[in-house]
Amino acid sequence: MWIEVVISVPQQHTEDLSDALMEAGALSVAVEDEWADTDAEQPLYGEPGLEPTTHAWAQSRLVVLVEPETDIDDMLDVACEAVEIDVPPYDTRKVEAQDWVRLTQSQFEPISITDNLWIVPTWHETEDEANRINLRLDPGLAFGTGSHPTTPLRLQWFSSDVPAASTVLDYGCGSGILAIAAKKLGAGQVIGTDIDPQAVQSAIDNAHANDTEAKFVLPNAMTHDKYGVVVANILSNPLKLLAPALVGYVAEGGHLVLSGILERQTDELIEAYAPYLKMHVWRTDDGWICLVGQK
Repeated sequence: MWIEVVISVPQQHTEDLSDALMEAGALSVAVEDEWADTDAEQPLYGEPGLEPTTHAWAQSRLVVLVEPETDIDDMLDVACEAVEIDVPPYDTRKVEAQDWVRLTQSQFEPISITDNLWIVPTWHETEDEANRINLRLDPGLAFGTGSHPTTPLRLQWFSSDVPAASTVLDYGCGSGILAIAAKKLGAGQVIGTDIDPQAVQSAIDNAHANDTEAKFVLPNAMTHDKYGVVVANILSNPLKLLAPALVGYVAEGGHLVLSGILERQTDELIEAYAPYLKMHVWRTDDGWICLVGQK
């Protein structure tokens, strides 16, 4: 068992107090928005091209993990003295020891994308039915577990519309789920890229787990080839900024497939791509859309 100490602190003391608490014996300090899940919630991290001007919430909640025998008052006295502030009010709560791996795994079940395409976590048994394609995946290592509507949207497009033996570029590949699915569905050469080295390694590992030949690289290792299908599942603002580059990867007659877009962002994305490629809404799911265009 452990104890969590929950403290509310203003922006100007958040970072210094967090560091001081670690120096005073805390096992970890998590920083959260004090007003998360309320109308006053403050978006902080933004997205490329829309970076925030401040990098701390106006009021933060520090969740401090300590051993049960820790003298909490003494730890707070030492930390607050180092930061030269009064000791703020705090609450405590118990954290029971659990099998955290099994607890996390219990949150992921096999997901049916179509009648014959399933995403199956690596710790689940697969059903080897005729014509059933199973994507073996280790959720949590990189974005793309199949549980968010944006991933099934693109997988459904692949299942219904990907030309046989077409070359595929998965831009912002995350876990590699799209590239791996494309290969299993009959695509030819498949490559994925991501700015996150851990995502690239995760995608490589997932490809091996699926006995799939797919190449995953960092952007600086990309060549300027043309592809029959280019897919990208990233946020709307990066998609707008990347419009010329993404369209540039599409071969004549090829398709560009975009997701990670809210329905209310439809018109601005279509407008951003209009100078390069005519895009249209292929399908919607729970407030998210999939845009498709053919060159």
